[in-house]
Amino acid sequence: MNTTNMNTTLSTTLSSTNLFSIINQKQEKPIDKKMLDLYADYLLSSFSYTTATGLSNMLDHQLSHDKVTRFLSEREYSSKDLWILVKPVVHEIENDNGVIIFDDTVEEKMYTDENDIVAWHFDHTTGRSVKGINILSCVYQVKETTIPLAFEIIKKTISFLDPKTGKTKRRSEETKNQIFRDMFEKVLKNKVKFSYVLADSWFASNENMKFVAKKNKHFIFAIKDNRLVALSKKEKLEGNFKRLDSLLFEENAVAACFFKGLELPVLVSKQIFTNEDENTGVLYLVTNDLSLDASSMSANYKKRWKVEEYHKSIKSNTGLSKSPTKTSITQNNHFFASIYAFFKLELLSAKTKLNHFALRSKIYVRALMASFKELQNLQKNARVR
Repeated sequence: MNTTNMNTTLSTTLSSTNLFSIINQKQEKPIDKKMLDLYADYLLSSFSYTTATGLSNMLDHQLSHDKVTRFLSEREYSSKDLWILVKPVVHEIENDNGVIIFDDTVEEKMYTDENDIVAWHFDHTTGRSVKGINILSCVYQVKETTIPLAFEIIKKTISFLDPKTGKTKRRSEETKNQIFRDMFEKVLKNKVKFSYVLADSWFASNENMKFVAKKNKHFIFAIKDNRLVALSKKEKLEGNFKRLDSLLFEENAVAACFFKGLELPVLVSKQIFTNEDENTGVLYLVTNDLSLDASSMSANYKKRWKVEEYHKSIKSNTGLSKSPTKTSITQNNHFFASIYAFFKLELLSAKTKLNHFALRSKIYVRALMASFKELQNLQKNARVR
């Protein structure tokens, strides 16, 4: 499907009543689509904190704040609900060149009381632990469109005593790598067409590589330079493993390798890049697609940047951090609505050819115009009196 046809399809889907009348028959309580759309549109329209009272006020009290609160607390929305909402669009625009991208982000909540989801998490992008909510996301990138397929809020339900500090800490029942595999399996069950699974070095464990390969799928992962590799099967059998950064890899070339603890052969590529500060850096990529060359590996991995744009947009444009909700379930459902709002914004972006930030800017300017007009009317009426 070409880009023009894709945008036409997305535009048609956006206005279709079929998308807005989906009911999940398998659940005890179906998706409250009307309330979800109202709340998501409120998130897209608001430029400050979002509250149940705020939504009620915006609608001139035609909707009570109690009803909004009930919507946010009546049941926990999950990836299963998200898939019901995005499935029609995914199956309209999918093709074999699409990619599945996994990544996580931490939304800081320094002043919110700790609970199962508001806890201390290590943020590998900053190299420090922060108090907040850790979300693992899976998005589908095809052509210029990014669609969230699944999400999981990391729940730290187990308390334990840290012997080093003597302090009580929390941990999750599952690691993020286990959750990665669970989410990937669900994506496969939903039969989404794609070519590669992309992720950064945090998810490039041997277990994850084995899991993807056993599903007859290909991955392209970033890997750390301290990974132990053998350059031949003979060296592998002899246990002759060396660190990646100690080997002489040709730039923009691939080398066949065997990772320690990983049976399947892989290709490794060394990428040299320049940072914004003009300093150079090194990125190692690994894939189980033995037909790839270095440029193809790099070109496909660059698509992973779309998940960074996704995280930036849900934080800046769809109110991810703008809710003062206090309980685990209301926080979860606010985040779910924020992710759904991203999906709606992505459909609008395809229709208008404006990016998310340009769309939000347009909404903001229109709101200022309406505010200015109202102020002029109030001043005019005051002068008349």
